[in-house]
Amino acid sequence: MVAQTVKKIGFLSFGHWTPSPHSHTQSSQDALLQSIDLAVAAEELGADGAYFRVHHFARQLASPFPLLAAVGAKTQRIDIGTGIIDMRYENPAYFAEDAGAADLIAEGRLQLGISRGSPEQVIEGYRYFGYKPAEGETDADMGRRHAEVALRMLEGEGFAEPNPRPMFPNPPGLLRLEPHSEGLRQRIWWGAGSNATAEWAAQKGMNLMSSTLKDDESGEPLHVQQRKQIRAFRDEWARHDHGFDPRVSVSRSIIPIVSDQDRAYFIGQRDSQDKFGHIDENTRAVFGRSYTAEPDDLVQQLAEDEAIREADTVLVTVPNQLGVDYNAHVLSSILEHVAKPLGWR
Repeated sequence: MVAQTVKKIGFLSFGHWTPSPHSHTQSSQDALLQSIDLAVAAEELGADGAYFRVHHFARQLASPFPLLAAVGAKTQRIDIGTGIIDMRYENPAYFAEDAGAADLIAEGRLQLGISRGSPEQVIEGYRYFGYKPAEGETDADMGRRHAEVALRMLEGEGFAEPNPRPMFPNPPGLLRLEPHSEGLRQRIWWGAGSNATAEWAAQKGMNLMSSTLKDDESGEPLHVQQRKQIRAFRDEWARHDHGFDPRVSVSRSIIPIVSDQDRAYFIGQRDSQDKFGHIDENTRAVFGRSYTAEPDDLVQQLAEDEAIREADTVLVTVPNQLGVDYNAHVLSSILEHVAKPLGWR
C-alpha cells in the first residue's frame, strides 16, 4: 500500500451529556471536566489536537472559551480548537478578547474553527443572544459579517478613539482590543459547507474545516465532493497573498475494532455508507459514513478516502458519553493501528 502523507490527528468532541444510567457523562459539569481530562490523555498518547463542537440550547458543549483556557492550562503541546463556533451568536469584540486571552494561556496553540452555523435546537436562537440580521440580510450573512469584524479585530490594529482623560495612561494612537495574541489571526478556520463558502474562506485568509456533513453539490460520495471542495479552496487561496500557507482538516468517525468492548459497542452499525437528505427545506446534504472495522480493513478503506489524502489534519469524532478511558483507548488504537500503517505518523 502506498503511504499517505504525515497528518496531524486530533479528536473532535460534541460534549454530549444526558442523565441516563447508560451514559458516563451525566451532566454539563461532567462534559466539561471530562473534556479537559480527554485532552490531557490525548496529549499523553501523542495525538495532535483537542477540538470541541459548540451547540447552544443543547445538552452539549456550548461556551467554548472557559473550556479552551482550562485545556490550555493543563496541556503543553497539542492544538486546542473548536469545530465550530457559530458566529451568528457571537459578539465579535467579545469573541476577539476571549480568544486572545485563551490563546495567551495556551501559549499560542488555539486553532479556532468558526462558521455561520448549522440548524440549531431552537428557532432563530441567535435572537435570544441579542442579534438579528440587518434588513435584506440572511442569518448566514450575519454570521459571515460577525466573522469579518472579528477577523479585523484579531489583526491587532488600533481602531478605537482614546479618551482624552482616561483612567489609565494610553499608548499613542488608536487603541486595539486587549489582550492581543500575536499570530492568532492566522489560526482561524472556516467550517465550509459548500464549495462557494470554501472559496470565500480562502479569499478572507482563513484555514478550511470540512466536516462529516456537506451540501450535496454533485451526488457523489462525501469524500469525493470534499476533495473537490479542498481543491477549490487551494486554487482560490493561490490567487491571494495572505503571507502564510493554509491548513485543511476533515472530520471522520473512525472506530478500530481491536477488543471485545469495541465489538460490543460498535459491531453491527448500519452507517457504513454515505447518506443523502435535507437538513432544512432548502438544503440537500451528504452525511459521511462511519469507518468501523478491524484495523486491516480500516487502513484499506481510509487509504481510498480522497479528501483525507488532500487534508493535513484529520479530526476524529469521539463517542464522549462512553467515558474518558474508553475514548483514550479509541485514540490510542487509531494512532497505533491506523495512522502508522497509513503513513500519517
